[in-house]
Amino acid sequence: MSRIFSCLFIEHDLRYVAAAVLVLAMGATLTIRLFSRVTRRRGLEKGIWLFLAGFIGGSTTWATHFLAMLGYTTGGIAGYEPGGTLASLAVSIGGVTAGLAISAYGGRSMLLEAGGVVLGLGLGAMHYLGMSAYEVQGEIVWRLDYVAMSLLAGAFFSAVAMNRAARPVTRFCRYGAVAALIVAIASVHFIGMAAIDLVPDTTLEVPQSVISSAVLGLGVLGLMMVLLALAAASYLIDASTMREAVERYRQLSLQDPLTGLPNRSAFQQELSEASVHAVGLGARVAILSFDLDRFKEVNDVHGHLAGDAVLRTIGDRLASVISDGEFVARIGGDEFIAMTRRYYGRADASRLAARMIAEIVKPIEWNGNSLNVGTSVGVAILDDDVEVEDLLAQADVAMYRAKETGSNAVCFYDASMDRAVRERNVLAMDMRSGLLRGEFQLNYQRQNDTFTGAVVGFEALLRWNHPYRGNVPPSEFIPIAERSGFIVELGEWVLREACREAASWRNPLSIAVNVATQQLADPRFPGVVQDILQETGLNPARLELEITETGIIADHQRALQTIRHLKSLGAKIAMDDYGTGYSSLSMLLAFPFDKIKIDRQFVDGVATSAQSAAIVRSTLILASSLEIPVLAEGVETDEHVNFLRDEGCVQVQGYFYGKPVPRTEIEAIVNAVVDRRPDQAKVA
Repeated sequence: MSRIFSCLFIEHDLRYVAAAVLVLAMGATLTIRLFSRVTRRRGLEKGIWLFLAGFIGGSTTWATHFLAMLGYTTGGIAGYEPGGTLASLAVSIGGVTAGLAISAYGGRSMLLEAGGVVLGLGLGAMHYLGMSAYEVQGEIVWRLDYVAMSLLAGAFFSAVAMNRAARPVTRFCRYGAVAALIVAIASVHFIGMAAIDLVPDTTLEVPQSVISSAVLGLGVLGLMMVLLALAAASYLIDASTMREAVERYRQLSLQDPLTGLPNRSAFQQELSEASVHAVGLGARVAILSFDLDRFKEVNDVHGHLAGDAVLRTIGDRLASVISDGEFVARIGGDEFIAMTRRYYGRADASRLAARMIAEIVKPIEWNGNSLNVGTSVGVAILDDDVEVEDLLAQADVAMYRAKETGSNAVCFYDASMDRAVRERNVLAMDMRSGLLRGEFQLNYQRQNDTFTGAVVGFEALLRWNHPYRGNVPPSEFIPIAERSGFIVELGEWVLREACREAASWRNPLSIAVNVATQQLADPRFPGVVQDILQETGLNPARLELEITETGIIADHQRALQTIRHLKSLGAKIAMDDYGTGYSSLSMLLAFPFDKIKIDRQFVDGVATSAQSAAIVRSTLILASSLEIPVLAEGVETDEHVNFLRDEGCVQVQGYFYGKPVPRTEIEAIVNAVVDRRPDQAKVA
């Protein structure tokens, strides 16, 4: 070790050593940075960066060697044979390039470190080939142990450099890679120089063709400065281009491509920042959650291009009406979120909501069609006791409560809504376990001939006897089942149970079962009905499936195909809740219904409301012209029965004839030996 230090500090002029180290530091840094580009690129681009890294690394090694040699004091005349000097440059570039290539293409295997070993051996080959071109007045005697030591040191530290460059564990590893490469190159040179014993001989003459040390030194230094400058420029240009690409990608990752509005990620960033820096004294942050009512109908009727046009138009409108301290984003599908940092009271959020609603409800012209959508807005306020992560969920809860109020409504979140949501979630879980425990049962409400009063069928109505809550109203648990998707499983159970019961009746009365929107949308539903009919043995002509207009509008074409399939099985199809929709007439013309059921809200008003009476009367006339039987629901008084009988309504259902009752209470009817034509049943 003392010999190495003696070689460095006594046999070398430290000024030249300093120049060599400066070139070495810059070159090694650039080589590692360029190599990092190699590991991240593919194809031709990877090869180009590899060539550049190998060229700079090899040139740096060669220049370091010859600059350090300028400071090597021999006491006599010295020079460099041109052919060997240039050959050492070629070997240096080739060896470094080969080592980097093995490491770059070796992936995560041991070839990575093996490439470093090859690189280190290439450094040694350059050094000793360069020394063979060294012409001096004297004889060079080599110490082979130091030669071996220099090669081992170069190989080891080069392997470390490649390991740190390609297997980083922290962001500081790249500096470790540069340091290891510097040590590798310096070790090869200075340990290699310590291997020399120079025996002076002034009688020897140095060939005239050699390149003098001064000329070579100036040439090497000038050339390296140019090469390093070009390589640095290439690296910086690429780094700048990459930063611009990353920034562009970041911007795109925060933008919704369809509407140009910020997306969910951008909203979360904005909300996180806003939660820390509210604008103005006493100001808080409010967020508004809203989606588009009737948007699915636009897609179903006019296609997804129309839906995209609606979203783009609304996105442009919303972006045009926000002001300072406000933010609007599309977070998915037809869902949007707005935010204001200037919330001082409900009036501030209400004004923003009103602006949003006003833009959304404006008609949108598309391909000669006027498309109309609405919205409902839920508002949540960021308080000290509210986590940012919970705020969006609170706004969603408020939005769904606003939807219950009506389209274009605004609702502010309060804690009672959250409790209601939790209760609904508990009820949803109880429903699943309750079905397995046999807590559900069917009740049956009779359907009667309006003129004779005879029972013509039953409607199956679902009831839930909860072990702790008691009888849970259908109006409470059916919407929860629909929102959770459990209605499909529950509806299948009702259909199977109703068919099984009806198949056991001696009196072949019809049984009516309501079909939920999700069931009708399920492509497996006709197959389920067919399996249940075969399993229970019920005559398909006795089964009547009641379908609401909502279920049809949700997917017009699929609903039509499903209904045709069901009718091909022999089942009858009834349109339930007729009159409550806005396109019932078109539905009657488009769909092959076997019966119309007039909604109870119109029947209830026939004795007191001229408008209700007119609706019922016109429905009966229309149905008669289309030769479709009509059943009126909600019949409870003599006035109802007399009006419907006078207007020619064939069938009625309601408390006037009987409430829904368990199977045991209709025993005398369903098992009476009576010759009846089958007719009708529903889940409620």
